[in-house]
Order: sequence, then C-alpha cells, then structure tokens
Amino acid sequence: MSSPVRFEVEAAGHLGHVFASRRTPGTAAGPAVVLVHGIGASHRYLERLHGLLAKSVDTYSIDLPGFGATPRPEHTLSVAEHATYILGALEQLGVLEFVVVGHSMGTQFAVEAARQQPKRIPHVVLMGPVVNDQRRTVAQQALALARDCLFFESPSSNALVFTDYLRCGPSWYLKNLRLMMNYHLEERIGGVAADVLVLRGEHDPVAPTDWCHRLASRAATARFVEIAGTGHVVQHNRAVEVAGSILAFAQGLPAGRETPREFTA
Repeated sequence: MSSPVRFEVEAAGHLGHVFASRRTPGTAAGPAVVLVHGIGASHRYLERLHGLLAKSVDTYSIDLPGFGATPRPEHTLSVAEHATYILGALEQLGVLEFVVVGHSMGTQFAVEAARQQPKRIPHVVLMGPVVNDQRRTVAQQALALARDCLFFESPSSNALVFTDYLRCGPSWYLKNLRLMMNYHLEERIGGVAADVLVLRGEHDPVAPTDWCHRLASRAATARFVEIAGTGHVVQHNRAVEVAGSILAFAQGLPAGRETPREFTA
C-alpha cells in the first residue's frame, strides 16, 4: 500500500490537510472511513490505523485547521466549526458518505459532524471519548492524562503525542482545551441518528469504563468494545484490534474483544 496523498483543502473559510488512501474503484470492502485526531495532535498518531484500514476501504485522515502543519485560524474554532470543516473538506474530495472515527477530543468533532449532516454519516466511532462527566475539571483530566502517559502508553505513542503538543504550542492548546471542557458529549450524543461504537483501551484513565457505558447508553444505537492491554492512544498501540473492530462495526458484524497484537513499540 502506497503512502497517503496529502490534499490541502480550504473549507468553510479555513485551511486544513486531508491524507487520502483511495482504492481502485470497485475494490473497497465497505464505506470510506475518516479519522479525526484529538486536541493538540495530528494525523501522525493515526497512521498505523490508517494503513491497516486502507487495505480494505478508502481511508482519510484529517489535520484540522491549526493542528499538525496546518496554518492557525485567526480565531479559535468551535467544535461545530471543526465539524463543518470536516464535512466540507470531505465533500470537496467527493466523499459524500463515510464512517467518522474520532479520538479523544476528536470524538466531539465526530458527534457534531454526525448531528450536522446525519444522512452522510451512518456510523460513528468514539475512541477514548472525552470529557468524563464525573471528572469535569482540568486538574482531573490532566491527572488522568499523566497517569496514562506514565503507565499505559508506549514510548512511540508518547513521542508522537508530545512532539505534536510542542508544534501546537501552549496558547493554542489551552484555547482548545476550554472548548473541549465545555462540550458535554453525554448530552450531544442523544442527537446522533447514526449507529455508535464506543471504544476504549482497557487501562485508559481518561475514558474509564463506567463513563463509556454511560455514553453508549445515551446513544440511540450503540455498542461498546474494550481493547486489552493498552491505554488512551489505543489506535496506535493496538492498531490491528482497533481496525478489526471498526471494519466489523461498519459492516454490521460482531466485533471481538481482542485479535493478535502487532506494532508493539
């Protein structure tokens, strides 16, 4: 599989990057999958998952405006504006229907996109969703993230996340952190018509099991999958299992709890 092609796409007045892996027409095994990063991050920690999904389906990873190597907008975009960018960018690339997969704060963008244009998004995958409704302070979230990095992440996942945080910069990160903390995913998910998959790593302190179950219970139709032996950045450390769960979900098949592990750091 060749490397994804990067497209610089302006949508809704903002500039971002879309990394596309398109299969030969007629050879894809299911609907296109769109991967959306979380706060401070970029497509880089989604690359392993992207590569595995691209073996079966058209796959797109997005660097939202102001993240990765994209230019910073003049103002901090709201969750709704990020969702509008995602929908507009994919429409420009001819992707009119897709499975949206968000990680961490990306789950907020995914839910908002599904609410804005439900006919385009039949399936939503929420990996390590935030913000836990019983730990709504910045201090609690910071402590959970610190525990995750110290005890449950691989050196490679930590390196990807922290170098992207450096590129993001503290000012832009904090501005987006306020948005993340003020978005109540547990309330917004009730307005999603799509089927929902809530997915977490077994040891993820940012998205604990009870929070994920509460979130799934508020969706119209949802299932829950837990991937053994990893933390918050589950899509990097257990890319094989996550890809299998996403493809099974999108195709309406049972999703197993665990498959053979690859990509260990």
